[in-house]
Amino acid sequence: MTSLNATSDIVSTIDADALILGFDGDVTSHALLPEDVRTAIATTATALEPKAKLGAVTVLPGLDVAAKRVVLVGIGDGSEGHLREAAGAASRAVGTRPETVILALPTTDDATAAAVGEGAILGSYTFNEYKSDEKLASYEGATWLLAGASDPAIERARIVAAAVAGTRDLVNTPPLDMFPAAVAEVAQSYGEQLGVNVTTWEPQQLADEGFGGILAVGMGSSRLPRLVKVEWAPETATSHVALVGKGITFDTGGISLKPPKGMETMKSDMSGAAAVLHIVLAAAQLKLNVKVTGWLCLAENMPSGTAQRPSDVIRIYGGKTVEVMNTDAEGRLVMADGLARAIEENPDAVLDIATLTGAQGVALGTRTSAVMGDEAIRSEVVAAADAADEAFWPMPLPAHLRDSLDSKVADMQNIGEPAGGMLSAGLFLQEFVGDTPWAHLDIARPAFNEGAPWGHNPAGSTGASVRTMLRFLETRAQG
Repeated sequence: MTSLNATSDIVSTIDADALILGFDGDVTSHALLPEDVRTAIATTATALEPKAKLGAVTVLPGLDVAAKRVVLVGIGDGSEGHLREAAGAASRAVGTRPETVILALPTTDDATAAAVGEGAILGSYTFNEYKSDEKLASYEGATWLLAGASDPAIERARIVAAAVAGTRDLVNTPPLDMFPAAVAEVAQSYGEQLGVNVTTWEPQQLADEGFGGILAVGMGSSRLPRLVKVEWAPETATSHVALVGKGITFDTGGISLKPPKGMETMKSDMSGAAAVLHIVLAAAQLKLNVKVTGWLCLAENMPSGTAQRPSDVIRIYGGKTVEVMNTDAEGRLVMADGLARAIEENPDAVLDIATLTGAQGVALGTRTSAVMGDEAIRSEVVAAADAADEAFWPMPLPAHLRDSLDSKVADMQNIGEPAGGMLSAGLFLQEFVGDTPWAHLDIARPAFNEGAPWGHNPAGSTGASVRTMLRFLETRAQG
């Protein structure tokens, strides 16, 4: 099991697979190394012309230290975000299945030390559960030794990295094995381990209580939907934040079938629910003094003889009716149920996290998520994202787009005009939050990296939004 520990030993004397050194253009100034070792490494490095550009990696033989290799990594401006990214990039150059790796980047406080620990664990993340190679499948990660870190920094890095990695694990698991009931079982198991309250709505209970959106989306699958509530409620909490996560465990588009290429990554359509689960669990582990209620809206969107059809009218929890014009705009239907139910408990704020629209990627690309909603909450999310070094961009909810959601036969329809699809989806969700302060996080493209690893982000699920929302909750807990 990957572990993170502090070390106060002289890093050049520790027997390890690799020693990672932050590089700002001059090895001879590295404070964590004896002078003679710095000089020797600098001499070895000269021939390879290492670069100080953020994330640039140069690997040297461990001729002058006890480690087998030395990894120099560019640390940019040395800020918290740059150190996290540098540690992530370097973590993939430490050898095959390493046992021990030393991190010696120039941290200045607990925040930068925690960032280095997070970056290394997240950058080295692998998902090998389905590999037939026994060595790959059984490898549980390295022991990371972080030079000069305090116990609080180590503990926070462990918890945050575990939350992101846990989110990635859920999303990366094939949909054959990670279906609505399976996610509910995972949540229940975590809840029992960590003392978090978990409640599951089974299909019949969903029908009895009127969760028409979740049921409609999931009715085409033989593996029926679930709604899961995960709650951290410290007795001293003075505020309550509700989080609602989209949990489409696989999205074919339903009757409005996606093209085959468009389905290849659709196990990622549960990224919002996976993030919400692990945000609540991490809040409990960090003992944040804020009540956090997570709602996982879980369904598998499949075409079959029992699937919903375009032109069906469904009744969302609370009574509002929606005409389904496109069954591939399904996420907003399950989220509408979750939002309508979440606000019944009168939270101080409700935020939803969803891989909601392809339009998000068209507007903002593959690395920047969108946030919409009430200006105060939206700004709070952006501030938390900036502090966590996640890319979120504030987007508007233009009132004129709301007219395109009008239906001739129901209260509204589930798609609007083609232009501004990300924004009209946000306007749709806004109809179900009442007067509760609200923000909508669309993480459609950043949640799943279809390209090569970069920084601390691997190929596959990235765990987008987890670190931002933990910063958001930490701020709420303090204030």
